[in-house]
Amino acid sequence: MRHPDHPFTLFIERTLAAPRSKVWRCWTEPDLLEQWYCPKPWQAREVELNLKPGGRFNSVFCGPDGERMPLTGIFLEVAPEERLIFTDAYSEGFFPRAESFMTGTVELSDTNDGKTRMIWSARHTSEDTIKQHLEMGFEQGWNAAASQLEELAATL
Repeated sequence: MRHPDHPFTLFIERTLAAPRSKVWRCWTEPDLLEQWYCPKPWQAREVELNLKPGGRFNSVFCGPDGERMPLTGIFLEVAPEERLIFTDAYSEGFFPRAESFMTGTVELSDTNDGKTRMIWSARHTSEDTIKQHLEMGFEQGWNAAASQLEELAATL
């Protein structure tokens, strides 16, 4: 859904039945990220994570009919088990990229019952990019991916 205070921001908020440490692992370990990061039947492949500001966050989304959508970006902030901020506005080393789609933020916190509250937001630079993300199925796709993350974290 759109954020009420930030018109170019989409977000989902979920409570996941897994401890924060396991949810964090699913976000920060390439072999785990590949298992949930795309809603099925799509898959994340070739995941590269260099977990530091300016470090790379690269992957390729692979579709069931051979589609390939490379994603190239960097981390802006890495606060272990609390927050990740990444963007496709730059490539590793803070080199500007010609086009930018979004800056993503993942915020994790504990609930009183041992679960994890996750807020995923995607900040866009224009109405055009936010519309494109909505047309790609932002809410349905990210909710499906969050369910896949929850299932995976429960097995760790």
